[in-house]
Amino acid sequence: MRYGISSKALGLLVVLGLGALPGRPSVAQEPLNINAYQLTFEESFDSLDVSAWGEKSSRWIAHTPWNGDFGDARFTDPAPGFPFTTDQGILKIEARKEADGTWRSGLLSSVNPKGEGFSQQFGYFEARMKLPPGKGVWPAFWLIGLDRTKYTAEIDVLEYYGRAPYEFSMGFHIWRQSQGGQNTTGGYWNKVQDGILNSDYHTYGVDIQADKTSFYFDRQFIWSFDTPKEFHMPFYPLVNLALGSGWPIDETPNPSILLVDYIHVYKRKPVDAAN
Repeated sequence: MRYGISSKALGLLVVLGLGALPGRPSVAQEPLNINAYQLTFEESFDSLDVSAWGEKSSRWIAHTPWNGDFGDARFTDPAPGFPFTTDQGILKIEARKEADGTWRSGLLSSVNPKGEGFSQQFGYFEARMKLPPGKGVWPAFWLIGLDRTKYTAEIDVLEYYGRAPYEFSMGFHIWRQSQGGQNTTGGYWNKVQDGILNSDYHTYGVDIQADKTSFYFDRQFIWSFDTPKEFHMPFYPLVNLALGSGWPIDETPNPSILLVDYIHVYKRKPVDAAN
């Protein structure tokens, strides 16, 4: 999610669509028909099976598998009561400023550094979340391609910047620079009614298919692009509450809390079954 260039520069690239594959903004399309899919991964957060790095084959780890922290809060090993708690099927990811001035927060990844865990090639990935209010918060629901030997494939289903409570971004990146190539990036900013992302739960989803990758908000189509060959691999989900992204955090509420109702992944049913 965070490679090679500054967050402000990355935001500008997404806005301008520089280096992007052809994309299509919202047009009249049918809402997502979830009945055409079968559930393959269900995390409803009635409890949370997490460890720092996948000890005892936990379902989630609390860091990126490549140990790449980003933003202005350190992602913290799980401990009782922080940064993860669950209550009545809701996951709380808390960002907190410690007495020494250090911010700490939480990240979950479904794959560990050995490549073990849940990943899936093609399908619909969705999270239902209520985003924290306040300047400086930077929550995200995103996917990373499992094979990072030649490049890193990334899909940002949701990135939200608390300084702008009337919009969120969705996008993609193919990070090749570390291998001597050129990065490819593109995205779309979705405008919403000011404050609704903080006051209620909404779903954020992406449907990756061999020919087209499509983004959804509350299962309504928003944007799509032609699926590049680099996305023909399994992807795994991550969710986190980061801070900053190049923006000040001196006014960030302490604590700030991201609420996650569920993370679900689906595969399309065979056509006959879907009908």
